[in-house]
Amino acid sequence: MLAVAMKFFSHDGFDIAFIDEGAGDPILLIHGFASTHFVNWVAPGWVKTLRDAGYRVIALDNRGHGQSSKSHDKADYTPPKMASDAAALLDHLGIERAHVMGYSMGARLSTFLALANPEKVATLILGGLGMGMIEGVGDWDEIAEALLAPDPASIVSERGQMFRKFADQTRSDRNALAACISTSRELLSADDARRIAQPTLVAVGTRDDIAGSPEGLADLLPDGTAFAIEKRDHMLAVGDRSFKARALAFLEEHPLARD
Repeated sequence: MLAVAMKFFSHDGFDIAFIDEGAGDPILLIHGFASTHFVNWVAPGWVKTLRDAGYRVIALDNRGHGQSSKSHDKADYTPPKMASDAAALLDHLGIERAHVMGYSMGARLSTFLALANPEKVATLILGGLGMGMIEGVGDWDEIAEALLAPDPASIVSERGQMFRKFADQTRSDRNALAACISTSRELLSADDARRIAQPTLVAVGTRDDIAGSPEGLADLLPDGTAFAIEKRDHMLAVGDRSFKARALAFLEEHPLARD
């Protein structure tokens, strides 16, 4: 599997890396915490699946991740600021309206994008995050501690070990990720969820112990639909075939031309 040459644009003091492939209705993909566009979207086959289905696929490396520039300042990683990079990318490409899909942290950023720039977002696909968007996903301070631990063997938290291993595998800047996890967890309020009018698919693995209920979040949304990704946990759900099939069906139900 060959990596696609990245393109770059500048926004808010960051050089943001992205790919732009295919033709058709545009869909913007926003990856999760400690991941990259490649790990979340290229390697699991999303970019190929969507491109082959006739979509123009845009995916960025969030600030602090992948090939985008990094900061160790916690203030740079609030969801509104990170979502503004996605909005700026659409402007940079001259795209007035797009489907938007995010996984985990990327799902959170997608909702902040939809709230700040509703005219840019035609539909939402929120993967790997349900009611955790509103209720929280537990104590993640242990993640920051694990990322900064000098010796990985000293990490006692199972979740901390998981994310430290993932960060090391992706050769991430762990100081940037520790800053990011500190401020990117801003919760969405129930009232804000009720303001998200776009058709929204909420997809969560049935073995995901991080995301929270997809049905609970979908019920709050004016036009929300829940989808259970059977027998998948938080890490494995993203590449699931049934998730891809349901996402494609959802997109076909809501083409840009009709919205």
